[in-house]
Amino acid sequence: MDLVTQEKDDMKISVLASGSSGNVTYIETPKRKILVDAGLSGKKIANLMASIGRNIADVDSLLVTHEHTDHCKGVGILARKYNLNVYANKGTWDAMASKIGKIPTEQKHLFGMGETKSFVDLDVESFGVSHDAAEPQFYQFHHNGHSFVILTDTGYVSERTEGIIKNADGYLIECNHDTEMLRMGAYPWSLKQRILSDRGHLSNDDGASALIDILGNRTKQIYLGHLSKDNNVKELAHLTVETAMKQQDLGVNEDFGIYDTDPEKATKLVII
Repeated sequence: MDLVTQEKDDMKISVLASGSSGNVTYIETPKRKILVDAGLSGKKIANLMASIGRNIADVDSLLVTHEHTDHCKGVGILARKYNLNVYANKGTWDAMASKIGKIPTEQKHLFGMGETKSFVDLDVESFGVSHDAAEPQFYQFHHNGHSFVILTDTGYVSERTEGIIKNADGYLIECNHDTEMLRMGAYPWSLKQRILSDRGHLSNDDGASALIDILGNRTKQIYLGHLSKDNNVKELAHLTVETAMKQQDLGVNEDFGIYDTDPEKATKLVII
């Protein structure tokens, strides 16, 4: 489950970086190589790609979820340097324009909320989330009967969203903070209120609850992402999710695995 084989028609993924300081995910099929978000410098993203044995010059498309810097910092430089096609909805394009600089018109593409686009052998479905951004949306990837969902930066997961993403083969889901660490920490109260709100971020408990609702018999890989550097630690997020699932008699480490992500180190390139 955690090794790339020589199969010719697989979808492969690596969470290149995930956290409050920057987010990038790599999706690969036989005919497409795609990045989701570019929240680090172009150089860092290129180095992370190299660490999994891939060349960033081979990437053909970049999908953006929303305009916050930890998701769009490197969009402009990557688009210009590597001639990438960039996809985002109108609200996100408008909101990130001042952050990413000029991109040639022919490389800019609209990807509306609720749409499904075909990238040759990869179908990508967008869905809206509740976050304090202009028009935040995330994506579900479909290839050869398998699916992978990215869902971070949301204050809650609606029943409608759960219906869209239920029973995927793999998930990258937000476990941003431990609620007590956040409440007792040094952040100003206004920032704490923002994070805890319906337009903020999922806590460890929220992420666990959402996963319990959406995972199914196809689900094999779960990645815990977008952890706050100030209000969470990997071990706590992992333990919270694992404990909640075991309490529901779900097959942790038997039917599916739970994997940590890192803001500085890519996960292994794996088959979904």
